[in-house]
Amino acid sequence: MELVNEFINYSTDLIINGGLIIGIALIILESFVPILPLGVMVALITNAYGLFLGIIISWLANCTGCYLVYLSSYHLSENIMNKFLSVKTKEKIEKNTNKFQKISLPNLVAIITLPFTPSFAINLLAGFSKMNKKKYIIAIGIGKIFMISFWAYIGKSFIESMSDLKTIIAIIVMLVLAYIISKIVSKKIDIE
Repeated sequence: MELVNEFINYSTDLIINGGLIIGIALIILESFVPILPLGVMVALITNAYGLFLGIIISWLANCTGCYLVYLSSYHLSENIMNKFLSVKTKEKIEKNTNKFQKISLPNLVAIITLPFTPSFAINLLAGFSKMNKKKYIIAIGIGKIFMISFWAYIGKSFIESMSDLKTIIAIIVMLVLAYIISKIVSKKIDIE
């Protein structure tokens, strides 16, 4: 326990003393290197800057990182598929990406909102499928604020959080709110 506290204190001090750039860079980097623990980084930034500012910083950084991954896969997908994949594999990928491209905005937001959804895979699929940029940005913006809030709120281990009734209720409320907001936005701007 002492080692964990030392790590938290050291990391928080590093983020505070190194400035906002370190926290933002870590979260953007996580978008490209999915093995980095986003929940830990959000918890550290929230610890360093407070709940509200920590959520805003983490949300903006995570949305930026996700969008950069999306743009990379959007622009490189044809080159990658043409150079490295067989025709049969390419056809299989195109079939799956076409299905993903047609996912409704509310369902995409719901998937993004889930804290344990592999964000890197969603961003790649959105780019490979040439998903509408407006739809993608809206989905990321809505879904990520709830997902980041979840990580900021939790700030403790997965097992502990899943055994706490208040946390389970908060997760359900965040998912329902994200779904409702995405439905309203979808109707207002006519995106499916």
